[in-house]
Amino acid sequence: MSEAGNRRRYPRIAAPLFYVPAEPSLLHHRRAAVDVSLGGMRAYADEELAVGTRLEIELLLDDAVSARCWARIAWVEKLDQGAGAAYDVGLEFIDMSDKDRELLSRLLESG
Repeated sequence: MSEAGNRRRYPRIAAPLFYVPAEPSLLHHRRAAVDVSLGGMRAYADEELAVGTRLEIELLLDDAVSARCWARIAWVEKLDQGAGAAYDVGLEFIDMSDKDRELLSRLLESG
């Protein structure tokens, strides 16, 4: 894709990151992010999520460190059966503390 066609503000990389919805009843659902940047991430989900939905999520940066943020569902694509997940999802980070943004930034720099 050309620079003019790339609308992303931040470069995305594959990073060793897991995320969970911050809602306690959903914490048993641990999902892997496909790629991530300071502006958002692409991930797989088994539940159908509506575009525009806001989620509080916890980014599991390593065994002892996590960051919380609010994200908005930017796009959802249904995957073929047998793909390992039901949906491919794009999330835009819309609110994150400076401390948590710094933690994520360090992970991305080391990834």
